[in-house]
Amino acid sequence: VQLQASGGGLVQAGGSLRLSCVVSGSFFGILDMGWYRQAPGKERERVAQFTGDGRQDYIDSVKGRFTMSRDNAKNTVYLQMNSLKPEDTAVYYCNAIVTLFNQRTGNYWGQGTQVTVSS
Repeated sequence: VQLQASGGGLVQAGGSLRLSCVVSGSFFGILDMGWYRQAPGKERERVAQFTGDGRQDYIDSVKGRFTMSRDNAKNTVYLQMNSLKPEDTAVYYCNAIVTLFNQRTGNYWGQGTQVTVSS
């Protein structure tokens, strides 16, 4: 199972970016997908999560600015980031928990994509 994240870049404060994450490989289904970020000198934090029952959870600092969506046919999850702030600067990682064909679950990470917001 591989996760490929893309869409990061440099943007001015107030701008927007859209991150994408494609899940590929051999698996039965996706239980959970989410976006995490890690800023320099800080621990990785979960930004948004798409749970298996369809709920979306966001950390308070991005509520109203970030929106997750998914295309199940493409095994792709998106993170639309609007009104970006310098404090959103971080490496963003996608994460997926999938059900494997041996009925076990696997926890996988993408390679990370850099988001830099200038003031």
